[in-house]
Amino acid sequence: MDFCWVTINVKELTESVKFYQEIIGLKIKRQMKPNPEMQIVFLGSGETEIELIYNAKHTKPDFGEDISLGFTVDSVDHEIEKLKRYNIEIQSGPFQPNPHIKFFYITDPNGIKIQFVENIK
Repeated sequence: MDFCWVTINVKELTESVKFYQEIIGLKIKRQMKPNPEMQIVFLGSGETEIELIYNAKHTKPDFGEDISLGFTVDSVDHEIEKLKRYNIEIQSGPFQPNPHIKFFYITDPNGIKIQFVENIK
């Protein structure tokens, strides 16, 4: 069994797509409008994707505080500098629990925790 995507119901689609494109670096793979009140956009950079769903009837999605999406980066320090240019606040970290990993958290426009992870060799 392969993991294929994570679905996120979003408050506002344009802002969410922009975040995942510009901040995370994902590309739009496909998009659809199954009905006049709903839009769906899939983004990804490999096999696993993020599915963003906007539904005009459901504009207050509820997310648990204990879930985060993790993305690897070449450098935590470089990523923090990039986020400063976008005026995105670091929610917690950076942390380095051992010599081989360093990470920190931000939140996306919907309040989902995003973790940036540097694997140190």
